[in-house]
Amino acid sequence: MTVIAGTVAALICAVLITMIVIGVRGRVTEYRRNQALSEALRVVEDLRRGPVRGVLSAPRGVALQVLDPRNTVIAGTPGEVNDPPIATFRPGAATGFKDAQVICPPTGTEGGCRWVIDFTVRQPAGEWQVYAAAPNVPWYVSGGLLTFLVSVGLIVVLLVALRTWRTVDRTLAPVDEIRRELTEITASKSGRRVTVPENRDEIRRLAEAVNATLDRLDAALAKQRGFTSDASHDLRSPIAAARTQLEEALLYADDIDWPRTARTVLQTLDRLQAIVTDLLQLARLDAGAWQDTETVDLAAMVTIELARSDRSKRIVTQLQEGVQLRGDRLRLVRLFTNLLDNAERHAESQVQVTVRDEDGTAVLEVLDDGAGIAPEEREVVFQRFARLKAGKARDANGTGLGLPIAREIAKAHGGTLKVEDSDRGARFVLRIPRES
Repeated sequence: MTVIAGTVAALICAVLITMIVIGVRGRVTEYRRNQALSEALRVVEDLRRGPVRGVLSAPRGVALQVLDPRNTVIAGTPGEVNDPPIATFRPGAATGFKDAQVICPPTGTEGGCRWVIDFTVRQPAGEWQVYAAAPNVPWYVSGGLLTFLVSVGLIVVLLVALRTWRTVDRTLAPVDEIRRELTEITASKSGRRVTVPENRDEIRRLAEAVNATLDRLDAALAKQRGFTSDASHDLRSPIAAARTQLEEALLYADDIDWPRTARTVLQTLDRLQAIVTDLLQLARLDAGAWQDTETVDLAAMVTIELARSDRSKRIVTQLQEGVQLRGDRLRLVRLFTNLLDNAERHAESQVQVTVRDEDGTAVLEVLDDGAGIAPEEREVVFQRFARLKAGKARDANGTGLGLPIAREIAKAHGGTLKVEDSDRGARFVLRIPRES
């Protein structure tokens, strides 16, 4: 950015210097030619009043010569009296008594080109010539002027570059500080946050976005650590139980009922398989794996799933027809069966399933007539591997992953799954926006 700013400043200065030089050169040229013209007219007037001879006075840089009818120099400024004529041209018929030309000396002679004006004065003795010459102004006007302008231009370019460097450095300093803090956070443990600048600008929004990202990362890490800890514990328990049973059976191989031991180990393996299956399902949901969506009729899905399996409790349905949404049918079926299994586990005699439409939102309710869930525990049941005391008492083989899987499936469909108030039992309510 500094190089670009310096280059732009240099180009602007070059253009301005060129315009100034051109303007000054034009004014100086006009001024010198007007000087030569004025001096020539003065000499012409003097010549008309009487003879003009000897040395003539003129401003510095203006040369004058007076030639008699025999083209002899009879008067002129110092240095021109004894020199040959400045020019040899005469006014033509088109120009009358006056003409002007730029005359350059032959190669090898001293001096540069000069602007020469000639006046013809007619006298009884013949035609007299009055020449006035002014040096041509060079393109740079003068070395002093060009040096001054170039020096000012370089100073301006240098100041612009330094100012740009300081501005960019000061502007990017908070970004560098954020980078440094992120490097330290990466090298050390999480939990720290980058400093948010006081100015409400893009850098502040960047710092806030970085902190929000770090918050989500820390939350994800905490969730992953908790999940790993819980998973390792729940996986270790059935493995340890099976190992203990087999080791005990081997110690007393002759006195053990091997068919009974095998059945016990198989039950333990079934629990282990259920946990692994649920963990794989959660991993797929966390990874965002998604199949092609389709239009799913909630009432039809509930009817089919209820007809497909036998339930130990009475199922009462209130299904509104035509409640459709876009989603993954298999995952929605998994969500419904998880809710139904949970309700059946805690119900006394009956489970009520409701499907309805609420202002463009598909609603699925599963309500049991059991003891219900205390308000302070309504979010606990959605934590992975979390199991309430009542749930453990009713089903010791549960994995504690059914309801978390159901909520993740709801989130994947852009919906929510909550435990809401009810007169009796636990009321799980799923809300998913319907297809447009």
